[in-house]
Amino acid sequence: MRDFLRDHSWPMVASLLLHGLLVGGMLLATYMSIQQHLPAVQPIPIDAVLVSSQVLHEAQRAQTERAEQEAARVRAAAEAKAAAEQAEADARAAAEAETISATEEAKQAAKHAEDEVNNAARAAADRAAAAAHADAAALDARRAAEAQKSADAKQAADARQAAEAKQVADAKRAADERAKQDREAELRRQLADEERVSAVQSGPLRDRYIALLRNKIQNAWIKPPSATPGVDCIVQVTQVPGGEVTGARVTQCNGDPAVRQSIENAVYRASPLPDPPDPALFERNLSLRFRPNE
Repeated sequence: MRDFLRDHSWPMVASLLLHGLLVGGMLLATYMSIQQHLPAVQPIPIDAVLVSSQVLHEAQRAQTERAEQEAARVRAAAEAKAAAEQAEADARAAAEAETISATEEAKQAAKHAEDEVNNAARAAADRAAAAAHADAAALDARRAAEAQKSADAKQAADARQAAEAKQVADAKRAADERAKQDREAELRRQLADEERVSAVQSGPLRDRYIALLRNKIQNAWIKPPSATPGVDCIVQVTQVPGGEVTGARVTQCNGDPAVRQSIENAVYRASPLPDPPDPALFERNLSLRFRPNE
């Protein structure tokens, strides 16, 4: 109310003045009407201008109309201002209401956006947790696969090592068996050779071979002047395959040194010695009896 009086003080003052003028005019008109009905009094001669009451009424009416018009104008202005102020207040209230509504809507939108963000964050967290769980499961599966692969590789390595060890053992047993068989075969061969050599050496072939050796040595002997009838000596002969003589030494002899030397020289001249009729008769070291007179 105080603000209304402060804002409309001048229009109210003007309205009061107009109403005061109207009241004064009405009082003046009433007074003049009363004066017309009083007894006539001899007027004192006055030098004045006579004004018609009709003109006065017209003036008063015009003044009243002007006052009413001015009052109406003031009222209209006041009403227009009040309407404008009311419209401004309504607009301000509407704006405030709209602002409040917009604020509420903004709050609701912000809350909705916050809810959406929270929901999105929770969904992202759930997805991240699911992804982490999936990664953990994949890691566990990969570790299990690697462990299984390692166990399979170790089992395969153990099996391969066992197979290799068995193969080595089998090969060793086979080699031992072959070596045993080879030794037995060699032993049998040696026994057979020894038996054959013994049979050959104890048979007529050896006697014939020794006779060939003696004849060739005796044919190569040059009898020294000191040799006497009945020479009987033992000479050790060393030969190599093919009959080449590599050594000759008289060990026992009834002759002098010249006879001994002549016998050794005869052995060297007889080289190469005859081949045996059977290879089993070959001996690297021979002990021959040299008796040239027989």
